[in-house]
This record gives sequence, C-alpha cells and structure tokens, in this order.
Amino acid sequence: MISNIIVFIFGSIVGSFLNVCIHRMPLEESVVWPRSHCPHCKKRIPAYDNVPFLSYILLGGKCRFCHKRISLRYPLVEFLTALVFLWFYNIFGLTYDFFVYVLFVSAMIIATFVDLKHRIIPDEVSVGGVIIGFILSTIKGVSLKPAAFEFQPMLDSFLGIIIGGGIIYLAGAIFDLFYFKLLKRPAIQGETESMGGGDIKFLAMIGAFLGWEKAVLTFFIAPFFGAVIGVINLLVKKDHTIPYGPFLAIGAIVAMFWGDKIIRLVLGM
Repeated sequence: MISNIIVFIFGSIVGSFLNVCIHRMPLEESVVWPRSHCPHCKKRIPAYDNVPFLSYILLGGKCRFCHKRISLRYPLVEFLTALVFLWFYNIFGLTYDFFVYVLFVSAMIIATFVDLKHRIIPDEVSVGGVIIGFILSTIKGVSLKPAAFEFQPMLDSFLGIIIGGGIIYLAGAIFDLFYFKLLKRPAIQGETESMGGGDIKFLAMIGAFLGWEKAVLTFFIAPFFGAVIGVINLLVKKDHTIPYGPFLAIGAIVAMFWGDKIIRLVLGM
C-alpha cells in the first residue's frame, strides 16, 4: 500500500515535468531553465504553488499573481502520469521493464498533448525516443550471470525502427499518390501530405521500444480510434485533418499489453 502511494506521488511529480516539456518544446525553449513560471505574467511559481493536483485545487485553477486561468491540462497530465506509473508498477514491479515502459509512455504523453495543440511531434521526443529505445532494448539483451548477450531484443528494436517508420511512410505515400495525383483532388488548407514526418518518426520510436511486430500492429490499430474522431471533426469543424499522434499512442498501448493475444488470434483465424 505504501509503495503504491510512493509510486503514485513520484508519477505525479514526473507528470509535472512532462507539463514543462509539453509547454516549452514546441516553443523551442529549454525544459530545464528558467524555473517554472506562469505562462501569462511570467512570474516564477513558488514551490508551495507547484505541488501536483493540490496547488491547482487550492488556487482555484488560477495564477496566484495575475489571477488568469491555468489550463486544466496541467492537473490532467499529472494525474494521468501518476496513474500510468501506478498501473505499470502493479504489473512489472520495480524492474527494468517498469523503468523502460514508464519512460516510453512518458514520451508518448508529451507527444500526444503537443500534437493535439500544435499538430507537431517534437524531434526531441520522436528521434530522441528512437535512440533511447534502441539503447535500452540493446541493454535488455545483456546478461551478467552468466555473462552473455542476447541479440534478439536489439534486432527487434532495429527492425521496429525501420519497419515502423517505413510502413507509415509507405502508406502515406501511396495514399497521396492516389488522392492527389491520380484522382487530381485539390489539397485542402494547403495540405499535400496525408502523413506528416512527425508521425513517421513517432511510429519508428514506438518500434524502437516495442519491436517490429507491435509497431505494425499499432499501425493497424490506430485508424480504428482515429476514424471516429476524424468523422466528427469533418462534420463539426469541416476539417479533414486530425493530429494522428494521439491515436498512434493509444494503438501502441493496446499493442504493448494485448498485442501478443491479438497476433495469435489473427494467425489462428
């Protein structure tokens, strides 16, 4: 019980840092310096006003100094991250996999919320995630007792990067060729690509952590979540474009936990 509380609190603190990344990365600002400050009046936020959840509630969702409203995203990200940490801790315990996967999902949380607002996925997350995912997967193959090295995790990660990024790039290129060239449909709002480069690098990052099979599965799962939102977005906002990163993230979570069962089911059919 105590360990669950500690993990939950630690997750909320990490979530507070993720909020800094979500706000600053699209602005190309340092996530380390300066210290946390109000995005409106730029006043530095004191430590007692920077406690996850509690500060937002006690301040009524407003800045202490300028009294302008603080986005609900801040406590939402903190709470979501804390839940993920607690969820993974109860599945993996305090193991190597726990630290790898909470790092992976933390990166996806940043990508999701940045993509929702700015329609971009920062290279610090996607490209950095590709590198870190490959390194961590390689380390997973190291055994000290007895001294040995298993190449499979490293190979799965490498193939995940190549196939994950390649399959979404190829799908986008085929669709663009068919839609814009063969059907000669005009681009809406200046859009000329169905899949942005950020999505390609993001799925490559997912492949680096989960391997090529689950990266491919993520590619096929994500449209089921995106289709509903896409239709609603088209009907309500008359906009055919949607940020695809959040759906890749949801697909990756499904693939991570239930991917093996889905693959066995498909192969069995």
